[in-house]
Amino acid sequence: MSIEKVDVLVIGAGPAGTVAASIVNKAGYKVKIVEKQKFPRFVIGESLLPRCMEALTEAGFVDAVKEKCFQQKSGAKFVKNGRICDYSFSDQFTDGWNWTWQVPRAEFDKTLADTVEKMGVPINYQTTVTGIEFNGSNSVTEVEDINGNKSKIEARFIIDGSGYGRVIPRLFNLDKPSNMLPRKALFTHTVDLKRSMDDEPNRITIIVHKPGIWIWVIPFSSGVTSVGFVGNADFFDQYDGSNEAVLRELISTQPYLAERLKDVEFLFEPRILQSWSTTTEQFYGDGFVLTGNVTEFLDPVFSSGVTLATVSSQLAANLVIRQLRGEAVDWDKEYTEQLLQGVDTFRSYVMAWYEGTLDTIFFAHRQNHEVKKKICSVLAGYVWDKTNPFVDEHKTILKKLARTIELEIMANE
Repeated sequence: MSIEKVDVLVIGAGPAGTVAASIVNKAGYKVKIVEKQKFPRFVIGESLLPRCMEALTEAGFVDAVKEKCFQQKSGAKFVKNGRICDYSFSDQFTDGWNWTWQVPRAEFDKTLADTVEKMGVPINYQTTVTGIEFNGSNSVTEVEDINGNKSKIEARFIIDGSGYGRVIPRLFNLDKPSNMLPRKALFTHTVDLKRSMDDEPNRITIIVHKPGIWIWVIPFSSGVTSVGFVGNADFFDQYDGSNEAVLRELISTQPYLAERLKDVEFLFEPRILQSWSTTTEQFYGDGFVLTGNVTEFLDPVFSSGVTLATVSSQLAANLVIRQLRGEAVDWDKEYTEQLLQGVDTFRSYVMAWYEGTLDTIFFAHRQNHEVKKKICSVLAGYVWDKTNPFVDEHKTILKKLARTIELEIMANE
């Protein structure tokens, strides 16, 4: 069996893998990517956050993505019973990017992968990792291609950016349950001819359908819009029929969307994704590091997936470079703690969303502008800016603010 030698093996050609591969490659190391699927391929996570633009910039991807003319995204709009809370990324607390993109992920991910290949990083598609042996200074990974051909790759370090594939956690039994409740999404892409009636398409719209049930509306520059309902499984169980019939019925019961999406063409049979939240026992080990969804995937509500994927890979890649150069790296302090800062901040906001705490804040009659700017920075993905009290005190500050708003309402009744 043939053995190929590289400095760094990257598992996965999604945003996590390509960002890491590009940064390490630019530092002069030999990098290879193996990817189980064939690109382009469909995946959700279509609305990016401004913070990921910094990772895409360091990886050298921004110009290639700009050429695709994806829909620019300048904010996020929340809707409930006709009331609107609009966040503009240009009016945030943290100094950073004030725009990003809304993208069909198949085309976006293929753009990143093609770009990193042009940089000199080979990608072996339709190649499955079947085993990994770690032996001190390096590792040997066994892979098998679509034709059944087996080979081995020897690497000084492995970066696992395999997303939902979770290669290393599954091979070494590192998975553990998340503390997030299991939820389900029913979604499709539509031909959206009436999007102008809802003052779009330059931002994602999130609609509160019922307590704990919400809808995403993500317009693309092509005239196509991604639409999905998210909630617990019991909510969907009360509807009978095909996925298309259920989704059309749900749309018809939502006043904000009923007219806009009446009888629209669905570009594919609506799909179901469920029980997506998961985590792992450890984020790194001797000779490997996990990035992106391999570490933890929370929930799609605040579009955190691609941001956590790209930022974690940006951080991991730079630490791997230092280690390859012989420097000492404190992976607990410099990686795990840093990554958990962002994950845990997003977790607090996701939980506050489903508990209804953010409903109280987002749809309050009187909005404190300075508070709104600080929350906007979190929604933009700047969850590592601890000068922002809505990041630094994320575990308690939202409930305190909601309670203050509730007391003001009671006092005025």
